Amino acid sequence: MVKKIISNIIFDLDGTLIDSSTSILESFESAFSACNLEPIKPLNSDIIGPPLMETLSMVSDISDKNALNNLAQEFISHYDTLSYKKTIVFPGINKMLNGLKDSGFNLYIATNKRILPTKKIINYLKWNEMFEGVYSLDSFSPSASSKSEVLSKLIESNNLIKDNVVYVGDREEDKIAAVIIDIKFIMASWSYYGKKETWIDKGKTVSPIDLYNQLLVNN
Repeated sequence: MVKKIISNIIFDLDGTLIDSSTSILESFESAFSACNLEPIKPLNSDIIGPPLMETLSMVSDISDKNALNNLAQEFISHYDTLSYKKTIVFPGINKMLNGLKDSGFNLYIATNKRILPTKKIINYLKWNEMFEGVYSLDSFSPSASSKSEVLSKLIESNNLIKDNVVYVGDREEDKIAAVIIDIKFIMASWSYYGKKETWIDKGKTVSPIDLYNQLLVNN
């Protein structure tokens, strides 16, 4: 087998491999209702992406830590027991992942989603054997402070060579995280966010099969 230029592919999760908007928004609505609070921003897919506490602070405009923690606990209780099962896999993702795996690529996940529901989703989708490692902010002690730190720790933990790594995500924040630690990036433009991120012209894929073909051709 010819040695690959890219041999390790790290995927973002929400918006890249899965559409979790329905499940996440349902849990936000449940949390605000349980705490008798009204969000100051519409609970739509625009708020999905950042870490939970950051999103809750933005949507609630609450600075009191106890109130935010109560909101977070209500969200976690609902999402981790019920809503995560409403996760939808984007069309073509399973075929792409299986094709990349069969072609000898090592696959990883780096996400802002908490590690517990992330692993529940991976198990629910029967992806346990698909990925060499799955990492979140709270996969580490102390927790990582940013997506770029998660990526850096993932690479270090698995002894990966940066030149052989590409990160696939659907938001500008994902691109910035890759730039910070100096690894290649590909925009997954099949998602809601990816279609909006028109600021990037190169390294953009229109479908999972396009990504699969791009990675094979470049190797």
